[in-house]
Amino acid sequence: MSILVTRPSPSGEELVSRLRTLGLVAWSFPLIEFTPGRELPLLPGKLARLGANDLAFVLSQHAVSFAHAHLQQAGLSFPTEPAWFAIGRTTALALHTVSGIDVRYPHDREISEVLLQLPELQDVQGKHALILRGNGGRELLAETLTERGANVEFCECYQRSAKFYDGAEEAMRWHTRGVSTLVVTSGEMLQQLFSLIPPWYRENWLLRCRLVVVSERLANLARELGWQEIQVADNADNDALLRALQ
Repeated sequence: MSILVTRPSPSGEELVSRLRTLGLVAWSFPLIEFTPGRELPLLPGKLARLGANDLAFVLSQHAVSFAHAHLQQAGLSFPTEPAWFAIGRTTALALHTVSGIDVRYPHDREISEVLLQLPELQDVQGKHALILRGNGGRELLAETLTERGANVEFCECYQRSAKFYDGAEEAMRWHTRGVSTLVVTSGEMLQQLFSLIPPWYRENWLLRCRLVVVSERLANLARELGWQEIQVADNADNDALLRALQ
């Protein structure tokens, strides 16, 4: 079994390294890369307006690292005043590590639906909520908080952009190397991978691979695209993916 990990750097390379340590054949093939977000210069002002009753959300480790680097450059740090929430354990730990802040996060799955079930997010009427995120992404968190009466604003801390590849060349490379398992961690990357691979390789190789994803939503999207052997990891971090791949 050869495993192709499409997760971006550095977590994609980390997963590949851990798989190889276990004696498995694994390759890194990051589909997207990250650059600083357009709204980073506005972040200090947005954070300064949050009070003790307000809410702040970090939706990925990338949001934490780009925000932290920008604040550090300005001689600032994350304010402890608002209640901080993260999409999952890994992101919460990333924020806690650079700030010492106690971050709340869902212990079940790293998705907005579960985050929104936290007791502290049921009564948010009149509160300000700042969401630190990348460009694009899902709107469920913001829409639900708005429905519950919060005043929501965003700060685009980083930008995701597709890495350019020659689809035919890559398809031939991974097919020849005997890749039979794919790891995909977002809907955006799943669509990108599907579109990148030419039709012959798509039918005869890509859709025949076992696909490991990180949510039921992604699994449903994969079924719609034509995958049949789909496994859902019990979380979105590398530990969970490692368990699914062994």
